[in-house]
Amino acid sequence: MGAYLSPPVVIHGENAVTTGQILAEVRGRHPRAPWVSRIDGIAESTGIVSRGWMLPLETAVAPGSGSGLRTPGAGQAREALLRGGFTDGEVNRVIAQLEAIPAPQTVQERTAPAWAAVQAYGERAARGALDSAGLTAADVDCLITSHSTTPALPGLDLSLLNRLPLRNDVLLLPATQWACIAGTRSLALAADLVAADPDRAVLVVISEALSTTYQPGDDTLESLIVRLLFADTAVAVVVTGRPRTESVLRLDAVWHHTLPGTTDLHRLETRADGTHFVMDRRGPRAVQETVAAMWEWLRLRHQDDRQSWHPDLLLAHPGGTRVLEYMEQTMPDEWPEGLLDYSRDSYTTGNRGGAAVLDILRRAYDAGQKSGSRTVLYAAAPGLTATAVEGEWL
Repeated sequence: MGAYLSPPVVIHGENAVTTGQILAEVRGRHPRAPWVSRIDGIAESTGIVSRGWMLPLETAVAPGSGSGLRTPGAGQAREALLRGGFTDGEVNRVIAQLEAIPAPQTVQERTAPAWAAVQAYGERAARGALDSAGLTAADVDCLITSHSTTPALPGLDLSLLNRLPLRNDVLLLPATQWACIAGTRSLALAADLVAADPDRAVLVVISEALSTTYQPGDDTLESLIVRLLFADTAVAVVVTGRPRTESVLRLDAVWHHTLPGTTDLHRLETRADGTHFVMDRRGPRAVQETVAAMWEWLRLRHQDDRQSWHPDLLLAHPGGTRVLEYMEQTMPDEWPEGLLDYSRDSYTTGNRGGAAVLDILRRAYDAGQKSGSRTVLYAAAPGLTATAVEGEWL
């Protein structure tokens, strides 16, 4: 295959949101939820003390600009009260009180500021990645982008083409719905592109405002977990078909796997008040199936030297620490310990979705890696689909 990565650039959300702030907001809003007495233990189990968001917590929990009593509802309420024997004056006072109750934010109110932030963060990451690769915007032949939580048309690809700016003959490949596999699958696609033309330079940019799934009105246990997990991040990396002085990792092989009939396990739902991330408790077990399939791919790929071969690094985003534990339990006994250390380190500041794998890769790069260190990058996403990439540090 032979695709070469320059150091990725990561731009973390600059608004620190602590777990304590989230728990205080949840307690104040849902004091009678059946699970409220357990939230400290649930929060502690995530291992996340603080996460970075592109926008402050206050933005996510602010009321909408409209009234909680919409115009048709006001008319129906007035008629019902009059039929109940209330006077006009009493009805007017009740309606005025109801109209003073703020409505939840609309989809537009939630999405518009986040989309602006996604573009700005994506541009910063892209410029940093080009500098890291020793290239300019004029050198980019293809741009791959992903942003699953802020739907927009035109999307991040065209935004960056104009902002950087890129050449007008650049191949634009937006992949809005890749979600958590955006990192590994972008690298896999970039590797195919440079294999077809080694002179190509591919810029990958993933910018995710996952905080838009923070829905204050939801009172389910799953919604509490979503509130606690997600962080906002933009990442970017340059992939070339020939090694450069700035190259740090070579990609050698790619694997894809999808489980049919699992689209209901993790999904984004768009409702009147914005996007909601919905999780099914069967999700982790399905992710485990893709992990088992990846182990089999690696076993077959290295069957001639499977007694001596093992990765020196495993940079994995399976969606949570529970599946990381499963990976440690099911990998071959002879493999060294600590393969997932950088993955665990990334999770301590939140789940970054499609940006996670490149964040984990950057942590490994910053720690310094020996030339020849064998590395596997893996991620799973709603669908349920997974992609892994194998490579070696230069």
